[in-house]
Order: sequence, then C-alpha cells, then structure tokens
Amino acid sequence: MVKSDEFLAGDLPDVKVGIGRAPESKFVETSVRVMDNPNISIYTDPEKLARDLADGKIDAAVRGDMSSAVLLPHVKKALGVDDLQRIVLMEYRGRLFLMAPVGIDEGWTVEDKVEMAEKGAALAKKLGFSTQRIAVMSGGRSDDIGRNDAVDKTIADSMEVVKRLVKAGYDAYEAQILIEDAVEEADIIIAPEGISGNLLFRAMHFIGNMRALGAPVLNSDKVFVDTSRVKTDFSDSLVLAMKLAGLRQ
Repeated sequence: MVKSDEFLAGDLPDVKVGIGRAPESKFVETSVRVMDNPNISIYTDPEKLARDLADGKIDAAVRGDMSSAVLLPHVKKALGVDDLQRIVLMEYRGRLFLMAPVGIDEGWTVEDKVEMAEKGAALAKKLGFSTQRIAVMSGGRSDDIGRNDAVDKTIADSMEVVKRLVKAGYDAYEAQILIEDAVEEADIIIAPEGISGNLLFRAMHFIGNMRALGAPVLNSDKVFVDTSRVKTDFSDSLVLAMKLAGLRQ
C-alpha cells in the first residue's frame, strides 16, 4: 500500500517538466506558482509540448487543461504510437490505486486488458506499491451468467484475463461487478473496457470527489501524464510526472 500523502511529500528529482495550459486558464499557472519549481514550464502550443517531449527537451509532459482533442493527436504523432494506453492513479481513503482502461477506445480485447494489467503492475512496483494485486472487473456477478449475452462476454473475458495473469505469476482475481470491494482490496483495477472504465473514473472523481492524480501513458518510453481539463489543482499531477521521469534517469 502507498499512502497519497507520503507519495506527494519529499524531494522531487531534478527533471524538466512541461504542462499544457488552455487559453484564458488560470489554474495551471496557479499550480506552477505554488510549486515554485524552476524546472516546470508552461506550454500554450500543443505541438511544441509534444515535440519537446519526444525530442528530450523536457523529461515529462502533463496535459494540464489543454484540450485533449487538440493535444493528444500531436502526442501520438510525436511518440510514434497509434493509440495511448492510459492508467489513472487515484486515491481512496488515503491510499493509492491504479485503474485502466480509462480511454473509451481502450481495453476492448482480452489481450489489451492483459497487457494493461501487466504494465500497470510494473508501474505500481516502480511507484513503491508493496503489493500489486489486480482486480479484473466484469459486467456482473458469476451467478449472472445466462441473463444477457453482453454480460456473459464480459464475465468470460474476465475469467480469461485472470487465467492468463495468474499463469504468468501475477496476483489477479475476478472482481466481478463489485467495484466497492475492488477499491478496498486491489492495487490495480482493470475495467471491462474503456467506456466502463471512463464511467467509473467520472463517477468516482467528479461525483464521489475521489482524488485523481493523473493518467500516465503505458505504451511509451516517454513520460506523459493525461489529466482532466476540469482539475483546478495540477500540483499532484506534476509531482507524479516528475517522479516517473526521475525513475527513468
């Protein structure tokens, strides 16, 4: 278990980070001013932020409140990837956990979910998680099989994902539809697919006020942390980006 206050405290590595700012936004500038770190730069040009990350002029990039529709295509092009696999770092009752997929176009196959779980476990270990227990969600309880074909498929996929992860040596289990238990028990939560994951994230973060530090990209050697554009304080996202960049030095 990693406690959020311990993760956010302490010295930060000597790395350069860029963060995107939307026109007329004040929250990014306020966050950067409060952190008072000369290694943080604010970008208003999405293409330059992505290019500087790819070229190594900065060690990490944070989306900030820049439009995802504008920035992410530049990030994908600069990093040479067709899509972005993101996993969000969230806080529940003082402890941190990871959840994926959170992009609506992510995690639609068994292979995708297995890959994200494995990469999520590796990230958790780097971040200092003492355990990497993986909860694989589905659209129902095990005794719901037969009620609906779509639900049946999510349950079958969950069983297959867990089977492959356990065979590979991971501590994974079928969490069924019980998200209320998964946030208590697991270090990594794998949603049935990206739409469900995005809904879980929105319900927990925007309605339940659960803290979301940011969503690092898993399928790149570069550190890019996606954020919600409606955040008002980006200091935790900047800390996450700097610590991830420091781990790669």
